[in-house]
Amino acid sequence: MDMDEDLPRKADDPLAQLLRQDLGPLSMADLEARIVALQSEITRTRSKIESAVNHKASAEALFKR
Repeated sequence: MDMDEDLPRKADDPLAQLLRQDLGPLSMADLEARIVALQSEITRTRSKIESAVNHKASAEALFKR
């Protein structure tokens, strides 16, 4: 399976650009900083998902009354 198949469809999508970035020129410190930033973004994204799930559950509970 080609990794490009999993990429977002738009060429200007920030995630697609991030995944295509050449990591070769980056120093060890740059790579470590990148990992920290990506882990922070994963945490932020998971929080948004949790918030959306909770909001949906609250709305469904409201309409079941």
